[in-house]
Amino acid sequence: MALVDVKGVSKRFGGLTAVSDVDLTVNVGEVHCLIGPNGAGKSTLFKLIVGLYPPTAGSIFFDSIDITNERPYARVQRGMSIKMQAPSVFKELPVRQNIQIALQERLSGAERSAEEERLLSLLNLADDSGKLAGALSHGQQQWLEIGMALALQPQLLLLDEPTAGMSPEETYKTGELIKSFNAEGMTVLVVEHDMAFVRQVAQRVTVLHLGKIFARGSLEAILEDEKVAEIYLGKTHAH
Repeated sequence: MALVDVKGVSKRFGGLTAVSDVDLTVNVGEVHCLIGPNGAGKSTLFKLIVGLYPPTAGSIFFDSIDITNERPYARVQRGMSIKMQAPSVFKELPVRQNIQIALQERLSGAERSAEEERLLSLLNLADDSGKLAGALSHGQQQWLEIGMALALQPQLLLLDEPTAGMSPEETYKTGELIKSFNAEGMTVLVVEHDMAFVRQVAQRVTVLHLGKIFARGSLEAILEDEKVAEIYLGKTHAH
């Protein structure tokens, strides 16, 4: 069953077509990775789905509801939770308070305290909960923001390059974190460059190239596609 259904979506900026006639389906309960070389249109498509850009053409449905013209906050209220590429935690506040702020609209009292502890433990941040968020490593700040997104208990978690700037160990831990909450039923859409990470988490993959869908399917099918290797995988391994 489709949770996100993008139908014939295009986005033009003046004379430049960044996304061209894209169809994309994200099914309930899956981890879906959106990959492609730089300039493929991944970030533009992500911003169209979360409502930061209006499409030039086409429609976007979430849980069978047309959200094409809805603002980002309305999409969040419907059950989307968004983690952009750069961490945007409250750096001057303690880690625990960041989680409390994220939880305050949904829970109170003992329920909030219990969920606070669960999230801090899940994120491996319990021992650092009294630290200022700005004192955390880059990877830990990314985990904290993922936790704040999870605090909304979304139907869909959208992650834009969640492992950017992370060490290989932090990247692996992030993958295990995503797999753990996907195992509890969370649907996840990830824009990512790191193919080791994609191999770790993806159940379905869509490849964008020059603003269009270039390939889609299971991780295994994408990895075996020589045309995908030509436009993307070979370039990635060369870095």
